[in-house]
Amino acid sequence: MNARASWLTRVDEGSPSFEERLAELARRGEADLDRIEPAVRAIVSDVRREGDAAVVRFVERFEGRRPERLLLRDYGGKEALASLPAEVREALELSATRIRSYHERQRDHLGGFEATASGITLESRATPLERVGVYAPGGKAQYPSSVLMCALPARVAGVSEIVVACPQVSPAVRAACHLAGVSAIVDAGGAQAIAALAYGTESVPRVDKIVGPGNLYVTAAKRLVFGEVDIDGLAGPSEILVIADDGANPAYVAADLLSQAEHDEAAYALLLTTSDALVARVESELEHKLAELPRRAVAEASLVAHGVALVVRDRDALVRVANRLAAEHVSVQTENARGLARRILRAGALFIGAMTPEAAGDYVAGPSHVLPTGGAARFGAPLGVYDFVSRSSLIEYSADALATQARAITAFARAEGLEAHARAVEVRTGA
Repeated sequence: MNARASWLTRVDEGSPSFEERLAELARRGEADLDRIEPAVRAIVSDVRREGDAAVVRFVERFEGRRPERLLLRDYGGKEALASLPAEVREALELSATRIRSYHERQRDHLGGFEATASGITLESRATPLERVGVYAPGGKAQYPSSVLMCALPARVAGVSEIVVACPQVSPAVRAACHLAGVSAIVDAGGAQAIAALAYGTESVPRVDKIVGPGNLYVTAAKRLVFGEVDIDGLAGPSEILVIADDGANPAYVAADLLSQAEHDEAAYALLLTTSDALVARVESELEHKLAELPRRAVAEASLVAHGVALVVRDRDALVRVANRLAAEHVSVQTENARGLARRILRAGALFIGAMTPEAAGDYVAGPSHVLPTGGAARFGAPLGVYDFVSRSSLIEYSADALATQARAITAFARAEGLEAHARAVEVRTGA
């Protein structure tokens, strides 16, 4: 590795380029989906028209293999779990226990109510979806954690059938499927798997919603099938914003930045600080840690492309910039970290204090690690039990209640030129 003067592009508040660079970062979620959409649209169309045959053809083309069976209901999950090294098996089991426990608490706060007043009964009701598809990436790496983080909230919500799609399913992914109560595995990845879940094929059942991260082609396919099914969102590259002051440990800060940079060359590792001195110390730690990192080439490429150190004047600026960036992962390593974190209202997940590495959230903390990326935390939320229910409004009138409101309803209807609406009331009230 060649030593660099800096791995993070430094931008200081008050400099001519600060607002420009901040605006660029705030737009980081703009993916070039339009560029690949024609190719993805062709794949989705072929799968919709040809079913299994098209899925198998695309698996052969893009994955270089032919699946023996496209849908595996007996996928050997229990045996796969038993075959794993003890420490891996125990880690998966701990993760599953904590994810399930967290989302059971979330389920208890889903809400819903029934209220009756003046002869009118109103109810808000949430019921679980029937069938959900989970996409588990399997290209550069296998992610059993993503299976747990997606499937367990669905299972806790009461979803009847959970179907995981994953290319080249590893024993660890099979084990995670078993722990999460997955019903079946689709032995395919990419846009073809998304299309199969969305439209159904001879082998693959059609689902109501598709969740889980994937590459650009998977994301483009999810965008195309949205409306036929629901989706959790359009995931972009992983990202972390580390907020730190002069008292932060530079080794911890650098380690957390690298934990995201090693994900993908397109990942964002962002440092937001009030300390000039900390930036230099973090740079030194990055140089040292990169030399020993197995995925060094990926992390280096990420830092060169998207590593930024934003240096601001005070704590208020830390909050202001963090809320504007609305990052997927936000690590707060400052004095009174909890107090600062309370003021950060736009973040996928907040990791508070020096002893809370983002990696804990990836695996065993409990909340789902499927989070809005690219600034989507402005309006999005972590995946949770609430993503796997549909809500209905129930309305019931007594005769007296309808008579009381009839004049207002018919006036509204006629003001909008909808005479049949008005008459639907009057035929009941004798008006």
